[in-house]
Amino acid sequence: MVTRPQDILGVPHPAWMEEDVVMLSDMANRWLETEVLPDYERFEKQEKVDRETWEKAGEAGLLCASMPETYGGSGGTYAHEAAIADALGHVGVDGFGIALHNAIVAPYILHFGSEEQKRRWLPRMATGELIGAIAMTEPGAGSDLQGIKTTARKDGNHYVVNGSKTFITNGQHANLIIVVTKTDPSKGAKGTSLMVIETDEVEGFRRGRNLDKVGLKANDTSELFFDDVRIPTSNMLGTEEGQGFVQLMTELPQERLLIGNQAISMVERALAVTIDYVRERKAFGKAVIEFQNTQFKLAELKSEAYMARVLVNHCIELHLKGELDATKASMVKYLTSDLQCKVVDECLQLHGGYGYMNEYPIARMFRDARVQRIYGGTNEIMKLLIARSL
Repeated sequence: MVTRPQDILGVPHPAWMEEDVVMLSDMANRWLETEVLPDYERFEKQEKVDRETWEKAGEAGLLCASMPETYGGSGGTYAHEAAIADALGHVGVDGFGIALHNAIVAPYILHFGSEEQKRRWLPRMATGELIGAIAMTEPGAGSDLQGIKTTARKDGNHYVVNGSKTFITNGQHANLIIVVTKTDPSKGAKGTSLMVIETDEVEGFRRGRNLDKVGLKANDTSELFFDDVRIPTSNMLGTEEGQGFVQLMTELPQERLLIGNQAISMVERALAVTIDYVRERKAFGKAVIEFQNTQFKLAELKSEAYMARVLVNHCIELHLKGELDATKASMVKYLTSDLQCKVVDECLQLHGGYGYMNEYPIARMFRDARVQRIYGGTNEIMKLLIARSL
């Protein structure tokens, strides 16, 4: 019998995982297994998921689950996004970029957009007509968001955007991009503003290459270029210029919690496939799981994973109450992504030479896991933020 990742740790369902969240979790797992997993090798080779698959996800209710029904969403909460993120990891289709679209891009519009902006963009994000991205990182500015150089200069009733971004998730598909800009470079962080660009409606926007990454091959990640891109002033998020940095700081805890979700779901899958493998694999006349080293190693990993899942569930509960602060978000992001890389590495070792073969799921997990310690703010930055609370 194949071990299910969602059963591997035996952590009881938390209080926030109510009946509708459990139902969504079951549906998301089935849908991803049926509609995405059979094509996932092809998506990896072409280095992006088909746009048609995005639209099917919208039809299935897997886009914008936490957005209000008024704006085309499903009226859920972050608990529903967590269920979808877990399903992506448990099924093993981590490169399908719907979690960023749902739980990172859409909330900026919901929380900081005008009523007109919400009605214009969110329903089309819920159907997959618009695919979202957020353009923060630049060639010379990563975790240090104060160092960005992209500008948005006001010109009458328009802004003119100039600059470049890199490592942008969903970059080849995205046609709604939140761009972090400087509206007043002389003010540092206080001169930052977020601009929403519908790429199909402007001139001067172009996509660079689909970047050749170590892992997450199925997810298109790109350079973006803005050359005198004119957008209406109504495309700025917020009531006035200079609110962008505060908006970013407000939303980053959820992004870091999402990374924690992604980390623990892959940990659970890595343990599940590895336990199944060592039960079947024979060495020196007995199953690999019968060796004490194997048992001790898996006992260690399962114990650490149990603690991490409890932490993730606790932070989701805090977030749903509006109590997840930057310190705890940094803790969950750093601890779980570090553990993710450790668990996947140790599980690959237990596979022996077969673990290094791409036909085995653990090999892809090994490649896909590594970036989790980098994006969303490097784990070194997370430690710096945690240290400020001492």
